[in-house]
Amino acid sequence: MNDQLIIFDTTLRDGEQSPGASMTREEKLRIARQLERMRVDVIEAGFAAASNGDFEAVRGIAEVIKESTVCSLARANENDIRRSGEAIRPAPLGRIHTFIATSPIHMEKKLRMSPDQVVEQAVKAIGWAREYTDDVEFSAEDAGRSEIDFLCRIFEAVIKAGATTINVPDTVGYNVPEQFAATIRALIERVPNSDKVVWSVHCHNDLGLAVANSLAAVRAGARQVECTINGLGERAGNAALEEIVMAVRTRKDIFTCDTRIDTTQIVPASKLVSGITGFPVQPNKAIVGANAFSHESGIHQDGVLKHRETYEIMRAEDVGWGANKLVLGKHSGRNAFRSRLAEIGIVVESEEHLNHAFARFKELADKKHEIFDEDLHALMSDEVVTPEQEHFRLVAWRFHSETGESPEGEITLSAGGKEIRATARGSGPVDAAFKAIESVAESGTELVLYSVNAITSGTDAQGEVTVRLGRNGKVVNGQGADTDIIVASAKAYLNALNKLHDKQERLNPQV
Repeated sequence: MNDQLIIFDTTLRDGEQSPGASMTREEKLRIARQLERMRVDVIEAGFAAASNGDFEAVRGIAEVIKESTVCSLARANENDIRRSGEAIRPAPLGRIHTFIATSPIHMEKKLRMSPDQVVEQAVKAIGWAREYTDDVEFSAEDAGRSEIDFLCRIFEAVIKAGATTINVPDTVGYNVPEQFAATIRALIERVPNSDKVVWSVHCHNDLGLAVANSLAAVRAGARQVECTINGLGERAGNAALEEIVMAVRTRKDIFTCDTRIDTTQIVPASKLVSGITGFPVQPNKAIVGANAFSHESGIHQDGVLKHRETYEIMRAEDVGWGANKLVLGKHSGRNAFRSRLAEIGIVVESEEHLNHAFARFKELADKKHEIFDEDLHALMSDEVVTPEQEHFRLVAWRFHSETGESPEGEITLSAGGKEIRATARGSGPVDAAFKAIESVAESGTELVLYSVNAITSGTDAQGEVTVRLGRNGKVVNGQGADTDIIVASAKAYLNALNKLHDKQERLNPQV
């Protein structure tokens, strides 16, 4: 029997919990639109009770997404659930996803609740959630280390209370495929009302088994998989959406189900998430890595040339490779620019914003003959910063480096509306630029990561720089793009400083 596997994407919630991956409301909207374009069934938009910013982001997504279900996570308490209910209210299809821990160590050490109290609280949570929607999901946090008898008990209770999806998360990535499949199979067989719900799994990748565990669970009867683009997520990440989808699609001889995902949108989604979060995709990453469909070995090349399927089990174009062709150039007009932004999921909300973005596009077109979709995403990532968030802005710069001399950087910054010039020397021009910026900002931050990637091919490609800064336990990513890699580096550093300077704090949902 061939039935549907529901794809539940949690890039905007669990993915955002990666240190430094925090997104703005506008960035979340861009990713949500791409997920809808990809035909994801459920979009977990965030944790509405975490902060006012998260609430507004979830509500904003609920207002614009029409084809996918919009979901908000909530702990099993009344305040969280009511905030989630209000946030998803505008959505044509809305879901509340509530959870409580069920493993002995979590109940005793974290919750300080007895098993009876945990069951009682879970049932109450389902009741509160059903005041807002009939689509209610319940998760037993740390189910992978929970006792099977207790899982059967609590799942039976929440199904009776009205839960429609039961999620079995391997929260700490502890399980192995055979064991996890046996757990799912036992739950479906032993819970009396198991046929009334969709069984779901949410696997973490601490042992590198998230995808394997998820697929084993699907073969055991699970019909929803919770996953993220590029496997993004806290610690070692989550099951990667692209790997789940293509495994099920490619191995139809093994899996008696399929997804409704438009797989040609996978690579564009991967590039969008990577660009916004600043988490680059490793070249040998399955499906979306730059080398995923490359063949270096002469034997492999010969085989592929003679018959593609000798070494390729999927077609690159089926997952979106090669889809982002040249779209714009220096002679393109405003309407063409606006139309292409809309096609790749970027909505410009005001004429002023469009005019400013178009002026920057023209500047880029003067430097770079060919403008690709990736260039537009990078350009618009800068554009979503509001004046209130941009405390620091790069006004002018001059960098000098020659043999036998220490590189020197001279920059002019706008800091709180006041222009300040600073000069510094460093071990290289990028180091000099950062030191000049710090002489003005005096941020007291630690540089945790500096990463450079070419956005497109060619010597005139824009370089995209990611800078990760840490201060007092808070970690942020900054991105900058430019055809001059030193300028891109300075932009990225300032972007990170602006995030640290921003007064709006984000609360990790697991805290």
